[in-house]
Amino acid sequence: MERQMNLEPQKKEFDYSKRSQWLRAAVLGANDGLVSTASLMMGVGAVKEDIKAMIITGFAGLVAGACSMAIGEFVSVYSQLDIEVGQMKREKRREDAFEATKLEVQEEENDESLPSPVQAAAASALAFSLGAMVPLLAASFIKAYKVRIGVVVAAVTLALMVFGWLGAVLGRAPVVRSAAR
Repeated sequence: MERQMNLEPQKKEFDYSKRSQWLRAAVLGANDGLVSTASLMMGVGAVKEDIKAMIITGFAGLVAGACSMAIGEFVSVYSQLDIEVGQMKREKRREDAFEATKLEVQEEENDESLPSPVQAAAASALAFSLGAMVPLLAASFIKAYKVRIGVVVAAVTLALMVFGWLGAVLGRAPVVRSAAR
């Protein structure tokens, strides 16, 4: 019986920290898209009850916010990448010939864990856009002004909880606390 147990291949546990870069960017982007777009729409809605003005403002906020988030995330993650690559090069220079060969093998493994500026920027822009679509869609089909404002608030609140839950599930974190946050 022991022999059978030893023959089974060892399962390697998934390292959820590898998801941290894009997951952080996605959660931040989605939440920012939800809150900033809804805030813009409600600000315009407080001054003017016209649904067109509210939707155009929300759409402009979606485009501007997605671009801003993507550019900011790209620059931020690229700076982090520069630091990590620089550190790897400094460590490589410090090692002797034997250790340098050993480090090259480690460096190939580390390349997989290096942050991707393009991936983070795309995740952030996409998540912002998805988040911004919630208040836009909630407001688009409701003509009555007060009902529209209430539906936007309810939809954004529910979406914030869903995005918190989804981030927790993907990161294997406490679900209730993340959804409530």
